[in-house]
Amino acid sequence: MAFRGTYDLTLDAKNRLTVPSKLRASFAEGVVLALGLDGGAALWRPADYEAYGASALGGLHPLSPEYRQLNRFIEGNAFDTELDGAGRVMITPRVLERAALQREVVVAGAGTCLEIWDRQTYRDMDERTLAELPELTARFGHTP
Repeated sequence: MAFRGTYDLTLDAKNRLTVPSKLRASFAEGVVLALGLDGGAALWRPADYEAYGASALGGLHPLSPEYRQLNRFIEGNAFDTELDGAGRVMITPRVLERAALQREVVVAGAGTCLEIWDRQTYRDMDERTLAELPELTARFGHTP
């Protein structure tokens, strides 16, 4: 199942995020909470996170400094967790700080994961993307 759509959500007083009910079954095998490369954070199914990491590192020699640096980021900023009985996931203090998450967040489907953004940051980013969409698609040979 691909993750799609956007959801305006609020972290509770204990910094837990309630995953939308229709998406909870996707995380039956567990959850990987990870920092995003562009900022924000993400919720991954464990197998998808493993595939993501392998793909990102696939072209690099494991002894190279680039491999070690990227691997350190990918693995060091990911936390294995699970949904609680109410469908919530705890956002760790490190992820809250590094992803600059406030109480009001947007959870956005990104195919293989759910991205978590500070609500205002997401809105600003979304507006920029919308304004840049014709130029962005043209760079790949497409016209809107």
